[in-house]
Amino acid sequence: MRLFSRVSQKHSLYAVIALMLVLALAVVGCNSGGKTDTGGATGESEISGTTKIDGSSTVAPISEAVAEEFIAANPGVQVTVGTSGTGGGFKKFTTGEIDINNASRHIKDEEKEAAEKNGIEYVEIPIAYDGISIAVNHGNDWATSITVDELKKIWAPDSTIKTWKEVRSSWPDEKLVLYGPGTDSGTFDYFTETVNGESGASRTDYTASEDDNVLVQGVAGDKGALGYFGYAYYAENASKLKALAIDAGDGEVKPNDTTIMDGTYKPFARPLFIYVNKKAIERPEVKEFLRFYFTEGRALVAEVGYVPLNDAEYEENLKLLE
Repeated sequence: MRLFSRVSQKHSLYAVIALMLVLALAVVGCNSGGKTDTGGATGESEISGTTKIDGSSTVAPISEAVAEEFIAANPGVQVTVGTSGTGGGFKKFTTGEIDINNASRHIKDEEKEAAEKNGIEYVEIPIAYDGISIAVNHGNDWATSITVDELKKIWAPDSTIKTWKEVRSSWPDEKLVLYGPGTDSGTFDYFTETVNGESGASRTDYTASEDDNVLVQGVAGDKGALGYFGYAYYAENASKLKALAIDAGDGEVKPNDTTIMDGTYKPFARPLFIYVNKKAIERPEVKEFLRFYFTEGRALVAEVGYVPLNDAEYEENLKLLE
């Protein structure tokens, strides 16, 4: 069967030429539009490589969510996210073992010195706000708030508090079971400095873990428990935990998006950071991951239970990549 049997030979030639042009344009369109350099929604990215992240378990849910979405758009890139705690992450970061460290506190002087010794130049980038949550078991029907002085009474290095009644006389003679971050955690550093006046100053007879999920499970499983960890872990488990309001002297304030963002959740509202190796930013897979973090990642911050920065702050972060 001849396709052009009913038209003149001249017209057939024109038709064939036109068809060839259409096909050629279609091929060009496929080659130029089917792939992107930045992993957009129009197709797969040509970027490849590996981006290594470790550090804070508090910040990890944000980086994990961003990594998952970024990998979906850029399947040639492998992004790993570890949770060895802020301090544990800095040990790896300052020796060049990882590209990015998730941090729930600022870098310490000794960590700065280690980075300088190993020739690691870095940039500190805020990515969200958090409010350390003081949580109790959902079955706890006596405590709704707690003061900073009472927290100090509980968590001081020389504390001998064993029952809830010893904290506040109106509370029952119920055994007090404590859960908190390990010593490599930035949340541990922040909490101990804020409550006890010195980073690392804490009683040691409590269940400690750098994994906040372990702390959540412990508090959720014991009516007499009290623990502290990042707000996102409380928000995700609000059906089995209760967050205590904090009284720092200006009245009781519960943690939520508003009180964390405006700082009225004192003294436990705080910024969260990522620390990025400057040399790593020169690699396309790291640079584009960070660009994705500060654009698409904005919505993911709220999805995992933290409070996003404002738009101007994210725009400032993007400028750091240029």
